[in-house]
Amino acid sequence: MTPSTTFKAVPTQDELAALNRDLRFHRVVNAHPQTLAPDQIERFNREGYLKPIRIFDDAEAADLRAYFDRLLANVLASGGSSYSISTAHAKYGRVYDVLTHPRIVAVVKDLLGDNVIAWGSHFFCKMPHDGKTVSWHQDASYWPLTPAHAVTVWLAIDDADRGNACMKFIPGSHHYGHLTFRMSEESESNVLDQTVENAEGISPPVYDELNAGECSVHSDLLLHSSELNTSDRRRCGLTLRYCAAEVVAGLGWYEKGIWISGRAAPNTWSNRSRPEVD
Repeated sequence: MTPSTTFKAVPTQDELAALNRDLRFHRVVNAHPQTLAPDQIERFNREGYLKPIRIFDDAEAADLRAYFDRLLANVLASGGSSYSISTAHAKYGRVYDVLTHPRIVAVVKDLLGDNVIAWGSHFFCKMPHDGKTVSWHQDASYWPLTPAHAVTVWLAIDDADRGNACMKFIPGSHHYGHLTFRMSEESESNVLDQTVENAEGISPPVYDELNAGECSVHSDLLLHSSELNTSDRRRCGLTLRYCAAEVVAGLGWYEKGIWISGRAAPNTWSNRSRPEVD
């Protein structure tokens, strides 16, 4: 039976502050990775991200893009937006299959260990000439999870480059813990509501340029952002979220979970079943 969906979709800052979260980077300790190379493990520890990692070949990527085209058309027709397809694995079997795909799981296990929960899936789709930015932020700042021992896989549905507003990272920023932010005003056309000021004073940004079917993976504490898409090309990525099984979820977020490797601690994460609707 599929778990209910009573989790708090967007926690308030007061709710998050009440959880007393441990927001420190947890260094990867893995002497014998199975998919990643040892130098990639060290690079992730040092810089907070890895890119590019090929997941799907050209034919598989084209098929996934065609699926998203149909899904987006249906969502827009029903009054949604290109950013509104969130927790998609709880609604669509095809997204569930991507979230639990063995090639992605293998990468995540090398970074988080043998016991892993998949819990999030969100299409971040910047349409051509989209008027919105994503300001500098840390994923962990938004999540009722503790400790901060999670990663985001950003899977390119479309080719993503500087021309169509690919994501960018501040290398090494994950070592600073939870950074101070200000709440953003709607007039700033920010997709999110948090902005970390002076992020580029930590280190120069690196652009996360990816071909469709490739992914990057980054720490939940790494600063990242994206600019306005002023091009004639769409830029869509599917963000896939994973955490070590010992991470505790508040505000009902345990209901989002899928045990993709090993098991969760008793009475913590649910094990959501695959939706019937693709």
